[in-house]
Amino acid sequence: MKTKLIMIVGMVSLLVLSACGQATPQSSAATTIPSASSTPAKPAMNTANNDPRFASISIFLTSDLLALGISPAGSATSDYLPTVPERFKDTKFLGFTKDPDMEALLALKPDAIFIDAEFAGKQGLAKFEKIAKTHVINLDEGTWRDHLKAIGKLVNREQKAEDFIKDYQAQTERVKILIHNKIGDGTVMAVRISAKNLRVYGMGRPLGPILFNDLGLKPAKGVEKITKNFEVISQEVFPDYDADAIFVLVGFEDGSDKIFEQLKNNPIWQGLKAVKANKVYMITEQPWLDYSALGNKLALDSLEKLFAK
Repeated sequence: MKTKLIMIVGMVSLLVLSACGQATPQSSAATTIPSASSTPAKPAMNTANNDPRFASISIFLTSDLLALGISPAGSATSDYLPTVPERFKDTKFLGFTKDPDMEALLALKPDAIFIDAEFAGKQGLAKFEKIAKTHVINLDEGTWRDHLKAIGKLVNREQKAEDFIKDYQAQTERVKILIHNKIGDGTVMAVRISAKNLRVYGMGRPLGPILFNDLGLKPAKGVEKITKNFEVISQEVFPDYDADAIFVLVGFEDGSDKIFEQLKNNPIWQGLKAVKANKVYMITEQPWLDYSALGNKLALDSLEKLFAK
């Protein structure tokens, strides 16, 4: 009996030791951390809405992304269009559009990059494609609506783009009524006054489409002939436009305010029909020069507030 008992105990001991020996490798494998070289880390997701991290090398494309509810992880800014900080509180700036900080862009580890076709051609698309998948949007083709739809398709927010456009159209109809109540069927022009020059905006973007297409306002005499963005003029030709209402934008350059004050004291300005009728309306570079979905929406907001007074 003793012999049998010793044999049984020995067999149980061997089974226990065998089980322990097998447990050790399993525990080690479960705690092994793959090296960065063997398993590349994926770019961090946007914790606010779980979207991929996007970088934009265009202030206009950035505004389109914002209109879709996407806050870009990184964005270039424009050297002629001041940036509104509160609109980019979660966004890292990557320098100016014409000369973005490529090291900062690389460090951002974006999932995708959006760039204007104009600058993609000038700077070389290949260097952006080495960092991440790059989407090129030609801002000179189509309208901001077309750009928004194209981006919406790329980021899987097509319905968001459609809803934005629908809401914008509804707001446009409201603003049309407010403006008509103030100026009726009168003609309008938009001018930019700066230390460098005086500009009359034409039918092209950024101001032309929203004033003359979206809102259906009548361009002052001669404005319809300006098919480009703007035309530089001298103050002596202001009366030739014979506008019933004037939208005035004062440039951000140093000395622009002083030039406008001098112009207001000029008999030529004081003799304008719009000035005498007190139909001069001040607008600002931001958002009016931001030809994008969000830029146009904010411009409508400013008009709605201005003409509701």
